Amino acid sequence: MSRVCELCGKKTEVGNQIERRGLAKWKGGVGRKITGKTKRKFKPNLQMVRAKIDGSVKRIKVCTRCISAGKVVKVSS
Repeated sequence: MSRVCELCGKKTEVGNQIERRGLAKWKGGVGRKITGKTKRKFKPNLQMVRAKIDGSVKRIKVCTRCISAGKVVKVSS
């Protein structure tokens, strides 16, 4: 089971968490220095939803952006 939205294809992205120290130049310091970079993950907010797809009810993983945009026809239980 992958962490991917079944409608828009949104999935986990990777980036960096940057650690800094020092005072900014505009505040009178010598500037901000980067003291470390670590990898991090941006995970999509996925929900399991009972939705009507091609006339039948199925459980799918959908991101909250697709749910609020109305791309999913939810089925009450």
